[in-house]
Amino acid sequence: MKKILLLTFGLLLAGKLSAQDPQFSQFYNAPLYLNPGFTGITPQQRLIANHRLQWPNLPQVFSTYAISYEMFIGELKSGFGLMATTDKMGTGGWRTTTAGLLYSYKIRVSEDWVFSPGIYFGYGQQGLDQSKLQLGDELASDQSGSNDPGVGRIDNATYLDIGSGLIMYNRNLWLGISAYHMNQPNISLIGNESRLPIKYNLHGGMRIPLYNGPKTISKVSYLTPGFVYRRQGDTFSQLDLGVNYHIDPVSIGVWYRGVPLQRSFQYIGLEDSQVQQDALVFSLSLLFNTFQVGYSYDFTISELASSAGGAHEVSIIYEFVTKPFRRGVRKKYRQLPCPTFNSKEGFWN
Repeated sequence: MKKILLLTFGLLLAGKLSAQDPQFSQFYNAPLYLNPGFTGITPQQRLIANHRLQWPNLPQVFSTYAISYEMFIGELKSGFGLMATTDKMGTGGWRTTTAGLLYSYKIRVSEDWVFSPGIYFGYGQQGLDQSKLQLGDELASDQSGSNDPGVGRIDNATYLDIGSGLIMYNRNLWLGISAYHMNQPNISLIGNESRLPIKYNLHGGMRIPLYNGPKTISKVSYLTPGFVYRRQGDTFSQLDLGVNYHIDPVSIGVWYRGVPLQRSFQYIGLEDSQVQQDALVFSLSLLFNTFQVGYSYDFTISELASSAGGAHEVSIIYEFVTKPFRRGVRKKYRQLPCPTFNSKEGFWN
């Protein structure tokens, strides 16, 4: 009975941890994960892959992958996309996997401004890899497999997931809001009720061109300050705030993550009276025509700084050129403006 209670407590604790979505420091390089309204925001087809390794020096390392594909159909003024993610936590085999469809519709508000609402419909599965789950009776008897009857109660949770978002943007300014898990699916592994809280993202940014004199025609430079505020349930809120400097084909950035004005918070029942500060993020990206690769490192500034090892993150973006970019053809093909986070047209990020 004691072992059953311990197992149940462990599953409840894991459920608490799983109720917080993984995050990407390079959120601008994971646009569909941030907001379904970004679906099809470039005129070409686009493939994006992201990987994040958080706290590599700890046993409870988090490893997250995401991949997305999107395309814009001008005749329908619509963007269509696919996205899949997988998130693994620790050595116990806790894994969350999702796959979904995204759609957005582009509404021209004026010559320069576009309004883009979007929706996400997905399927998720999460649970423990029981082959990696070791309980006390296994360790004591040096046997494979546990005799604990509580293990038989463990089952993977599968669920439908619904999200939506909207963005207002032009070539140099964007502001959006999104919500995922709007249906608050049940993610319990042991038959009780454990709802996945709604995750809200409020984000924005702008492009500030710098001096582009005769000597810088081939290397346009600009700044792109931005922010994203995330909130999920009653225990998690976070602000990312920073700026990237671009001079083609290089982009470097410095970002701050935390909630500096929040004096207390609760996480898994714990209280902290200190200012909530998480990390400084340093990023480097290289852009070559339709191919972009980015790397960032989270320098932890919380109490985990000495032991966690920060976080490493890599992003790869490839845009498929499906139509010739002759001057006349391009103007006809691109009927809607898109944010030029990089100076290469067709990229918002």
